[in-house]
Amino acid sequence: MKFLKRLLYWLVLPIALIVALLYIFDVDYLIKAVRVVYLHGKTTAYLDDYTHFENRTIQHGTAQPWANAKDYNNVKGTTRLEEVNKELGTVAYLIIKNDSIWHESYYDGYGPESKSNSFSMAKSITSAAMFKAIEEGKIKSLNQKVGDYFPEFTKGLAAKLTVGDLSSMATGLDWDEEYSSAFSITTRAYFGDHLEQTMLNVPVVKEPGKEFVYVSGATELLAMVVTKATGQTLSDYVSDKFWKPMGMEQDALWQIDKKDGIEKAYCCIGSNARDFARFGKLFLHNGEWNNTKVLDSTDVAKMVTPRFTNSPEYGYGWWLNNYMGKKMYYMRGHLGQFVICIPEDKLVIVRLGHTKGKQRKKTDTNYDTHSNDFYVYVDEAYKMLGKMKPEDGEGNKREMK
Repeated sequence: MKFLKRLLYWLVLPIALIVALLYIFDVDYLIKAVRVVYLHGKTTAYLDDYTHFENRTIQHGTAQPWANAKDYNNVKGTTRLEEVNKELGTVAYLIIKNDSIWHESYYDGYGPESKSNSFSMAKSITSAAMFKAIEEGKIKSLNQKVGDYFPEFTKGLAAKLTVGDLSSMATGLDWDEEYSSAFSITTRAYFGDHLEQTMLNVPVVKEPGKEFVYVSGATELLAMVVTKATGQTLSDYVSDKFWKPMGMEQDALWQIDKKDGIEKAYCCIGSNARDFARFGKLFLHNGEWNNTKVLDSTDVAKMVTPRFTNSPEYGYGWWLNNYMGKKMYYMRGHLGQFVICIPEDKLVIVRLGHTKGKQRKKTDTNYDTHSNDFYVYVDEAYKMLGKMKPEDGEGNKREMK
């Protein structure tokens, strides 16, 4: 009995010391990270991790179901598409043509009503909310200073920071966009429960408005501005201005940092592939939903146009590509979540899944800001539609891992 007590003592003591040290050094968020990620056999955030966080509901209104094309699901996925879907753990792949679902496939037990984490696709939605707030006069313009809402940003370089800088990722924030580091501010923001205070303590170390540098903190700070300007939670505002007018078929869940806290606006909307796809349709129609204006067409055009000529890959909350001579813009998430819009052919392609394809690094001679799987999802859609030969396309040349 004494042996067992002594064994228990020496087991509990180190754990207690570790926990105490985490709190002393203000990294106690790592306890939640271990509980949510590693104790569930994962190594990073994952599709259904929203079930382990507090969430706020984005309420839908009267559902407007998608129409199915006359030849709905007559064409199966190509061999290349199915190989990549298996390799990267795709859970949903949709092709929407002329506002109707032309093809949809689900995997790994997921279906049309299955929720999964949007990850950074939420950035596009948050930017749309900002533009809507400008339309309504609740934010003056893209040039309104962040310091008008938060006095922490009224001195030095921070005094120059605007809401437009936040949406276009030109903030100069001191931010480490590292997902695999336990001690990065991105990890703290994801698992911590003092998100607003974390954001208010982030310094501006470079002059804002000068260059595109992708940081999640920009969108989080933007959401805080929208919340203060509208007097609503971000979830409620997005519900009123987008979810309900666009006829979403389900409520969505937006992760918050703690009970009654703030939305993790740079990520973390739990919704389904069909409802995410509606943002593609909205933008293809320049902000109109079934002949009703949801977002001004000038705002849509602004969002899908590069702010900086030397960073043509990003606009205001949306990724941009000119592939096969076609203008494409898209929402993108950490694990290969995509809502891809191709206005020339009235196409929306949606992919949700567990893993993103390989991303060429800045140190590579053939550096590309678009991950390799992007090209596969586009190429194979065109091949299924009979508009591309099987051997053609950039996606055939690229490794996924």
